[in-house]
Amino acid sequence: MMTMTYKNIQTEKEEQIGIVRLHRPTVLNALSHELMEELVAALQEFDNDDKIRVIILTGSDKAFAAGADIKEMSDETTVSIMLKDRFATWDKVRKTKKPIIAAVSGYALGGGCELAMTCDIIIASETAKFGQPEINIGVIPGAGGTQRLTRAIGKYKAMEIILTGRPITASEALAAGLVNKVVPAELLLDEAKVMAKEIAKKSPVAVKLAKEAILKVFDTSISEGLEFERKNFYMLFSSEDQKEGMRAFLEKRPANFTGK
Repeated sequence: MMTMTYKNIQTEKEEQIGIVRLHRPTVLNALSHELMEELVAALQEFDNDDKIRVIILTGSDKAFAAGADIKEMSDETTVSIMLKDRFATWDKVRKTKKPIIAAVSGYALGGGCELAMTCDIIIASETAKFGQPEINIGVIPGAGGTQRLTRAIGKYKAMEIILTGRPITASEALAAGLVNKVVPAELLLDEAKVMAKEIAKKSPVAVKLAKEAILKVFDTSISEGLEFERKNFYMLFSSEDQKEGMRAFLEKRPANFTGK
């Protein structure tokens, strides 16, 4: 296991899993611009590492991330905040090619909830609280909250959460379809690793193209999405992993995927 240290995050490798931990404990992992830049750098490093197949993004027991860093934004004007284009950093998180599992404990509010939704799978501890409380400070979600939350849980529940600013519990989030699974806090990271290891066994090429095809749902009509899915499906038949996977199935043995 190798550990690298940034100022606002911690990273480590465990076999084929890259782990990124948000680490601003004094402010409940508030998402400063500096933290987001470090996060993007770490994700890109893992994305470019052939040994890493899945990434886990997590925080502390108290907070995944309690929101954006309000101190950074309180004096901004419309023009100044537009020129800084802080959301360009968030777009880079979404463009990470390898699957990202968010392991969420404690607060995931505002930008924290939006960051979790930018990931591909969300596993929550029983202590997790999700919400978009921006309405309480006179703004609205700006890093995708109105769009991703509505797509995840539907118009009516999203309206309630965003317009009231009321957080929801992990069990409410599970019932609404926002998270994949809820586990005791002490088992959170272990559960995320179990899922990561399961995904890491699959063909990296197929996983990458499957993720791309699923994300395409959010950007296109169903007909365009189907066309994209079929092209990715056809493309996989030129991969060594496809040949190995099908041979292994026919020979009744485990497949040895190499990502080629």
